[in-house]
Amino acid sequence: MSVEGLKCKECGTKYEESAAYFCENCFGPLEVSYDHSGLDAAEVKRRIQAGSHGIWRYSDFLPISGNPGDPLEPGLTPLVRADRLAELLGTEAEVYVKNDAANPTHSFKDRVVAVAVAKAKELGFDTIACASTGNLANAVAARAAAEGLESYVLVPADLEEQKLLASDVYGTNLVGVRGNYDAVNRLCTELVDTQPWAFVNVNLRPYYAEGSKTLAFETVEQLGWELPDRVVAPIGSGSLFTKLGRGFQEWIDLGLVEGDQPTFHGAQADGCSPVATAFAEGHDVCKPQRPDTIAKSLAIGDPADGPYAIEHARQTGGNISSVSDEEIREGIKLLAEGTGIFTETAGGVTIAVLRRLAERGEFKAGEKVVAYITGEGLKTLDATRDTFSMHEIDPNLESFDSEFAAQEVSA
Repeated sequence: MSVEGLKCKECGTKYEESAAYFCENCFGPLEVSYDHSGLDAAEVKRRIQAGSHGIWRYSDFLPISGNPGDPLEPGLTPLVRADRLAELLGTEAEVYVKNDAANPTHSFKDRVVAVAVAKAKELGFDTIACASTGNLANAVAARAAAEGLESYVLVPADLEEQKLLASDVYGTNLVGVRGNYDAVNRLCTELVDTQPWAFVNVNLRPYYAEGSKTLAFETVEQLGWELPDRVVAPIGSGSLFTKLGRGFQEWIDLGLVEGDQPTFHGAQADGCSPVATAFAEGHDVCKPQRPDTIAKSLAIGDPADGPYAIEHARQTGGNISSVSDEEIREGIKLLAEGTGIFTETAGGVTIAVLRRLAERGEFKAGEKVVAYITGEGLKTLDATRDTFSMHEIDPNLESFDSEFAAQEVSA
């Protein structure tokens, strides 16, 4: 294992591995520190290709000792070349959709939870917990059930019913908090000091975040060991966005892939766009916002990694944009009609920004553009309930012919 320990992202102070998440010197966030100097690129590539069919094939780049024998191993989700979507977008770029709804609980959160829980077990925890906007709650509850662990998932009480049901079914302790995600997260940071639990996205956050790198690793593999030219990804806390960049960079530095960082484009909803707003105004930090959007999985008004997402977008020559709820619904429908993939509202945000970028002519012919879809559309049915129509007829040919004759006339 190449892990050296933890390191402050601000002042660089180093710490041993533990359930710690902020620096005692400057209160900056901690992240996992690695030493990959002892790795041989050719040998690592062979290990990857001979590895498991999921994220643990990348164990050389994760803060875990080997393959933990995962009963719900996520990863190796489809990377779909979306030529029809590209045609609908009016671009000559090669458009790809990384469909992470194909994970065990139908979102990318299965990746980060797998890493966090494996580390929690190494550190001796037997209860896992989280603050969640829904997808993380599903992933934590399912993994706890599979591994025989106690779990507590804290969510906003007004969360989508589908996500509440998809957490409670696993027998977790489902806790609805009367407040938005930021209120839930504040409560969990207080509970860390009173409960002997591993909160995957609080005191285990440095390890948890590392799971997102596996999306970058898979993208490179699935593109034939090549880097994409551009990335379009949603931003909630900003962790996924920045860890995608870290994943690409680790492989560039080791020599597993040649080239430079892709251009990164971030996607937020107008109703919760602290990172996009700061980017547009030229600020380095984000002013907290009160969320009001159908994209509840991205409704984080005070994003922990917002400043780092801004920095990464700028460094790669990209940008961060926000879109309206109506554009989000249109993005969901566009992806469905262009690829056959049904995404939740976060994916609608990503595709709406993808469309805006295409309309502005930002994609060059032949460029490889990867859009990251992080969750399943069946989780947010209420958001799209009024956007689809049905032909209702009587059970006879006359009614059928009449209905579709009328359709042809109107067309």
